[in-house]
Amino acid sequence: MSILVRHKPILKPVLEPFCLCRLSGRNGGQFNGINVWNRGLFDAIEVRNAQQVYSLAALFPPLVLGSVLLVTSQVYVRMLMQRRWRSWLTKSLIARWLTNGRYYQLNLIGGDHQNPEARISEDMRIATESPVDFTAGVISAFVSASTFIVVLWSIGGALTLPMFGSYVTIPGFLVVAAVVYAIITSSSIAFIGRNFVKVSERKNQVEAEFRYTLTRVRENGESIALLGEEEEERNDLARTFANVREQWRQLARQYMRTTLVSHSSMLIAPVVPVLLCAPKFLDGSMSLGQVMQAASAFTIVQGAFGWLVDNYPRLADWNACARRVASLMVSLDGLEQAEQSETVGRIKRGQTQGETMLSLNDVSVSLGDGTAVVKETEVGIEPGERILVAGESGSGKSTLVRAIAGLWPWGGGSVDFRRDMELFMLPQKPYIPSGSLRRAVAYPKSADSWTADEIHSALDKVGLGHLGEKIEDEAPWDHTLSGGEKQRLAFARLLLNSPDIIVLDEATSALDDKTQDKIMQMMIDELPDATILSVAHRVELEAFHSRKITLEKREGGARLVSDVDLVPFARNRHVLSNLLARQGRKR
Repeated sequence: MSILVRHKPILKPVLEPFCLCRLSGRNGGQFNGINVWNRGLFDAIEVRNAQQVYSLAALFPPLVLGSVLLVTSQVYVRMLMQRRWRSWLTKSLIARWLTNGRYYQLNLIGGDHQNPEARISEDMRIATESPVDFTAGVISAFVSASTFIVVLWSIGGALTLPMFGSYVTIPGFLVVAAVVYAIITSSSIAFIGRNFVKVSERKNQVEAEFRYTLTRVRENGESIALLGEEEEERNDLARTFANVREQWRQLARQYMRTTLVSHSSMLIAPVVPVLLCAPKFLDGSMSLGQVMQAASAFTIVQGAFGWLVDNYPRLADWNACARRVASLMVSLDGLEQAEQSETVGRIKRGQTQGETMLSLNDVSVSLGDGTAVVKETEVGIEPGERILVAGESGSGKSTLVRAIAGLWPWGGGSVDFRRDMELFMLPQKPYIPSGSLRRAVAYPKSADSWTADEIHSALDKVGLGHLGEKIEDEAPWDHTLSGGEKQRLAFARLLLNSPDIIVLDEATSALDDKTQDKIMQMMIDELPDATILSVAHRVELEAFHSRKITLEKREGGARLVSDVDLVPFARNRHVLSNLLARQGRKR
């Protein structure tokens, strides 16, 4: 009977925390009630109280169920926050990246923003997921420490030790031991893993470079196969992967060092409280249940204090990923500031006077560092003119065309267009999006912008009528179509859009002479009122243009040196005459 009286009060501390549902534990998955339940169970086992053991066993399933439900809810809330934060930040960064051609301009400036696609995808994922995990971990650690420090203090009490002929009393000795133990392990992990962030950042960068190299091989598979350069690509991939392997070796060394501390801590932590409580258990001042409760509480408190030990590798990886995302943001910030700054030379864009379709007013094109590429270009283009821009390689023709299209912002002067005009640019390598052929032809507009008959007609006019029946088929068209077919598909887009100004940058380089003549004549016949500005090296293209301007590469930047009529066309030429006269005086 005395045994039952001795252990009956245990039910009260078991039921009370169960009702409160106080969360604790290293992973937030244990109730304080379970900790007290452990004490009651071992005390009942110690005195062989079968009734108490059965009563506590009946309470265990509800405790487990409550713990599981609470942890599951935590996981749902945590992942919901991660998903929404990543979604918001990724959309924001992509919007900034795609604004005003910055995704293209990043290739033209210096800075730490290589492989932006890897930073936006993988680095962004880690940069947004980890902080939520860390916040939840810190909160859980704080709650655990707050809850179980009280348990340690109340159970352990004070410890009196003989020392130098006297006795020293340490109040709350288990709490002191847990704090000291955590300070030692955390300091050790911080010292040993001090280079973890740099190693993780380098690892992420070489991984991104390796993925980029693999992607380039896939995208240029036809050219590589035709040239039989598999061995060279294999050697290049081997060199790139060697960097990956080396960085993983460095990372493995860091993991080994931190694991040495974390695993040692994991093995030692459960033993320390048992050894500290052993004297009190042996002298009868602590029961077995109290020892087990103290050991469990000590492990939880130590885990809360030693949160850094368990999460240092993840903290380092998060730091590296966050810095890579931040570096991309800094580069985008620099482009945004340059767009708004008056100190950085930028080409202005405005409206022409009268009926002039396009005018270049003292336009200078320079690199991001200020180095001039094209200097003092003044040209007026009337509606319907077809201009051929000529010059030797490296004279800045394509750069000037990109400045006209708005892709190259640095320089001076202004590029003016007639109000409400539409410009359409055909590059040498047209972009073919994934999906159906219909989407590829309609790009950059939506696939349903034109009817099937309109798309069939456009394809037939550019010599791709045999693809008319496949417009709804989804296939890797970027790899299926040849270079010449891609360029003809781009002209089909041109016919569908019917723009006011057409900019051709080596847009027929992949076509044979006969096909090129057909395409150019077809474009002129179908769009007779369009203003055309072409960059090309083929002399045969002069027959399809009414005017030819020539750039000549000179020290300090290429200059416009000639402007001649290929066929008669009435227009105002006083702007160019003044420029040539001014250049003659300079020479």
